[in-house]
Order: sequence, then C-alpha cells, then structure tokens
Amino acid sequence: MRALYPSIDPYDHGTLDVGDGHQIYWELCGNPDGKPVVFLHGGPGAGCAPIHRRLFDPERYRILLFDQRNCGRSTPSAARVDTDLATNTTWTLVDDIEALRRMVGVEHWQVFGGSWGSALALAYAQTHPERVTELVVRGIFTLRDQEVRWFYQWGASELFPDLWEDYVAPIPEEERGDLVAAYAKRLASADPRVRIPAARAWSVWEGSTISLLPNPDVRSAHAEDDFAVTFARIENHYFTNRGFLRPNQLLEDAHRLRSIPGVIVQGRYDVCTPMATAYALHKAWPEAEFRVIDDAGHAVGEPGILDALIEATDRFADQ
Repeated sequence: MRALYPSIDPYDHGTLDVGDGHQIYWELCGNPDGKPVVFLHGGPGAGCAPIHRRLFDPERYRILLFDQRNCGRSTPSAARVDTDLATNTTWTLVDDIEALRRMVGVEHWQVFGGSWGSALALAYAQTHPERVTELVVRGIFTLRDQEVRWFYQWGASELFPDLWEDYVAPIPEEERGDLVAAYAKRLASADPRVRIPAARAWSVWEGSTISLLPNPDVRSAHAEDDFAVTFARIENHYFTNRGFLRPNQLLEDAHRLRSIPGVIVQGRYDVCTPMATAYALHKAWPEAEFRVIDDAGHAVGEPGILDALIEATDRFADQ
C-alpha cells in the first residue's frame, strides 16, 4: 500500500496580488522541471499544509500549493471579523488559479483537490478544460443544498448525536431550524465572547467527524481560535451563498470534463461528504476512474484513500 512521500520544503514561495486587496500565499515544491500540478485545499478556508506536498513524487512533479483567499498565510485573514469576504467566491478563486498558472508559466497542469477542493477543481476544470491535463478529486462535494443540510442541519447528527450536542450548543432552541443562518449571525458578531465559541463549535464538529476513527490531533487543530474563526467564517459564507453556483451546476456541467483523464476517490463511510455525491459525479462523468475505499471516511490521511490518490499521481506523472 502506498504512503506519503518524505517531507520536503518549498524551493520557492511568495505572495501574488490578485486584486480586490488580496495577497495569495503560494509555494513551489519538488522538481522545478517536473510535471506541473496544482493542489486545491479543502474547507473552504482550511489552508494548505506540509502533508499536502507529500502526495506527489518530488522527483517527477513541480507542485504548486496555495492558500485560498482569506485563509492560511494569505491576507487579509478571515480571522479578523472586519475582513470583508464579499470578493471571496468560487469564481474569484477560479480566476486566482489562472493567475497562478500564468505566474508559474505553464500552459496546462494536473489539478488535484479534495473535499471543498474537489468542488473548486471541478469548477476550474469545467471553466478551463484546455488547461487541465488530468483531474484527481477526493471526498466529492458540490455544495448542493442537500449536501450542506446533511452535515450541518440533519443527517450526520444521527450518527454522532454526542458530538452534535456540542455543535448546536451555541444556538438557542428557537433558532435551530436553520443552523447555517443562526451561525452566520454569531460568526459576524463583533463580540469575541459570541464569535469565538460559535466558530470553535462549528470547526470542531467537522474536525471530529472527518475520519473513520477519531483523531484527537485533528480535533485539537480545529479548536484553535484563529483557525476556527477563519474556517467557520469562510465555510459559512460559502454555504450561505450556495457556493455561488446554480443548483446542481457542477454535476450538470460534468460533460465538459469528458476529454480530461480523471480519478474520483471516495471513502465508503465518508460522513462529511457522503458517497451519493461521488456516485452522481461518476454517473455524470463515466470516463473517469471511480475508486471506492470501503474502509475509509473523509480524511486524506485514511490509508486506503492515500493509496488510491498516490497511485493516481504516480501513474499520471509519466503521462
């Protein structure tokens, strides 16, 4: 079974001014003459991490990672409640990816994304199919209403009733009919005594449920104040705006991917982004290889998911 490549450091990094007052942090890793690939992190709002560099053979890939608008090392940070998220949308991020491609100086590249990163990868590839050599996506999320309701309103709550209690704790009973809206009010509060506990409850709910077995380290990272506020504010902003997508858009437009070699990797017991969405994408894009991992949840670190992803990136490295 394949595992992560050894740890590496970037050989170059910096920030890119993409307009609207945004500075996007980016880094390049691996082989400067290797096959170009762009990694799209999850959330939205999670930022990229050193583990993400290790999904690709550093001898064969030129790996671009970046923190999407308002998160990670990009500025301004959503951790500041006065940071306006109005110019952070699916389509401004698609434009940012193109700006980064031009900065790197490549005509096309492999696109790799998991969770929210899969949605962004689909949006980018459907908008710029001529720029994509291969598409590798994991833990498929398309921001349809039923997907958001499942995890943030009712559904996953039935599997984790103990953890759900902590998630809904900041919200009074009378406001629990629309938890995304109730959280939006609290995450916008200027009072840190309101904003931070709400952000922490939102973030820890996801950090506690993304893996098949509990991972205390992930849960702890999601509880850190700045991360939690950034993560919760950006996610809630996207969900409130339905991902800035028309209903069912990423599945209806999957026909635009037909000429792109692709791999879809999905954990059978993914609670955050249940397999129904990945299966719908498989039906809409049958040309892609569909890999179901029967002993995995959502997280990229699940052994079976890692094996399938690295097998795909290894195979595509020679094409």
